[in-house]
Amino acid sequence: MSKLYEIIVAGRKRRTAEVKEVRFPYNDEVVAEVCQAGEADLEEAVAASVRGFEATRKLPVHQRTAILGKLRELIGEHRLELADAVHKETGKPYSMAMVEVGRAMEVIRASGSEAQMIGGEIVPMDWTPAGEGRLGIIRRFPLGPVLAITPFNYPLNLACHKIGPAMAAGNSIILKPATATPLSALILGELLLEAGYPAEAVSVVACPGARLERLVGDDRIAFLSFTGSSQVGWHLKSIAGRKKVGLELGGNAAVIVHDDADIGYAVGRIVMGGYTNSGQNCIHVQRVLVQSRVYEETVARIVEKVREIKFGDPGLEATEVGPMIDAAAASKAMDMVAEAVAQGATVLVGGQCRGTMFEPTVLAGTTPEMRVNREEIFGPVITVSPYETWDEAIARANDTEYGLQAGIFTQNISRIMRAFEEIQVGGLQVNDVSTFRMDHMPYGGVKASGVGKEGPKYLIEEMTEPRLMVLNMPGAGE
Repeated sequence: MSKLYEIIVAGRKRRTAEVKEVRFPYNDEVVAEVCQAGEADLEEAVAASVRGFEATRKLPVHQRTAILGKLRELIGEHRLELADAVHKETGKPYSMAMVEVGRAMEVIRASGSEAQMIGGEIVPMDWTPAGEGRLGIIRRFPLGPVLAITPFNYPLNLACHKIGPAMAAGNSIILKPATATPLSALILGELLLEAGYPAEAVSVVACPGARLERLVGDDRIAFLSFTGSSQVGWHLKSIAGRKKVGLELGGNAAVIVHDDADIGYAVGRIVMGGYTNSGQNCIHVQRVLVQSRVYEETVARIVEKVREIKFGDPGLEATEVGPMIDAAAASKAMDMVAEAVAQGATVLVGGQCRGTMFEPTVLAGTTPEMRVNREEIFGPVITVSPYETWDEAIARANDTEYGLQAGIFTQNISRIMRAFEEIQVGGLQVNDVSTFRMDHMPYGGVKASGVGKEGPKYLIEEMTEPRLMVLNMPGAGE
């Protein structure tokens, strides 16, 4: 019999009548049942988060740091349980689930370090005679209750990317995990409470996304942090009212390989970036643009390396690429591939899909107008296209509504600086692929890819507000 997971409301586990099954994407086996929050549960979570904020905002830095340190320690102690939950709810290979746990620990560690670095500023007022005898002091203060909505692809690490900075800043937290992947988030919520964060400041509520929209528009929520699809993210922003909003949304990242690149290295990184986590990554390599002089060689080596990928049961140690999250997601990606083929594209390798199992696929002969290049595939598919000039490559990279990250491979510093100035993305990776991310770096996109930055230091800035105090000191010089 599958385990029943309860939601957490105001620091207490709660069983509800409504239950949803969580299924293993590889074989559709039921691995758990999860209680769903109703309207009354959500209202209680918001009311409690307001009360909880009165406690969290007064926590001194050393206590916030200590709690984050304890949370990191607890994640380490429960790493096998957490990795098993991530593996079962996402279908990713167990080794990748263990990597995710390790990254989550580092995010919490970085959040604890950054909690100690929340500083301020001294602003001289005496630029004109009217400001003589006055001194401005700026401090950053926590905003209030944070509503954090996380996606299915990295359910533990991306939850930590939101709760870690929220705790470091002194905010209360309502965490809403993706419907398909709530298990690791609910375990994380228990560990957060065990670490000592004020109980009323912690709620983890599994529920259908539409049910949460009332909270998105609730003025008691001070900050909405959402990671997910562009369509959903911009809709939530439109109903969020006056609160601050951070959106980490979709992408269809371009990677440019020029003729002076280390082709062997570039190919290895492209294949890693295109197929890790079955391509379910908003910065996964999707559009590969290769200078025509090295196009044939590069594509041949990509195809050869893709054929070597160990694809199949994520429970096997050797497996590198397993299932997509569900059959609907796989079918959507397959429709885009089939449409491209019907319009003249060629499948060089892969191109087959059965249920959730989508073969690692390479498409050639695509055009910029095809959906496989214009939209986010969010699956194990890359397109390869030749270009002639660096200007053309940059223009092709920018020919998208998205702008999260991009990668370039070249040894020429002038080309590198041109790309940095002209490619419209939040992050450019030089001699690497778009998929590269260190968890402490600023991370966020432009255009349809979102607003705001994550990475503990940068999200803490989003989750706090600078407040100015001007000291008037008449007679100070006497």
